[in-house]
Amino acid sequence: MTVQTAAGATLHVSASTPVTFNVAGYDDIFGSTGNPTLVGEITDFGEFGRQYNLVTHNPVSTRGTRKFKGSYNEGTMDLQIGVDNDDAGQVIMKAAALSDDDYSFCVTLQNGDRFFFQAKVMSWRMAVGSVDSIVSATCSLELTTSSEATGGVGIVEDLA
Repeated sequence: MTVQTAAGATLHVSASTPVTFNVAGYDDIFGSTGNPTLVGEITDFGEFGRQYNLVTHNPVSTRGTRKFKGSYNEGTMDLQIGVDNDDAGQVIMKAAALSDDDYSFCVTLQNGDRFFFQAKVMSWRMAVGSVDSIVSATCSLELTTSSEATGGVGIVEDLA
């Protein structure tokens, strides 16, 4: 694998929840038989991915700090978007910001790698800016983890 630019990356959204939290389950939503919606005019995807909390233990007798992984969080994805009120994906994202439900997402890179996840759309914040600015929005996604009953899955990778 070689490095690649972000050029050509896309984000699709769906209100549907996969039957299984694996590639096959997400393919039912984002594959050729699904009906996902492209979110247009994204200028920056931000970052996402699991991060663990640090747990430390300091035994007096050894003076050294021992470090362990604690709980984890799948992350926050802060999207920068040029506002297009006619874009179907943006319409869904704005509606999702008013909902408590998880939505399904698929990030696809230019080489075909796909990353599937569930997230809550936590905000849709407008920025009008100055005379030399594009009217934009910041949309914050909080990636969630499926229940322990479904294996506690967060981000599902489908690498090309």
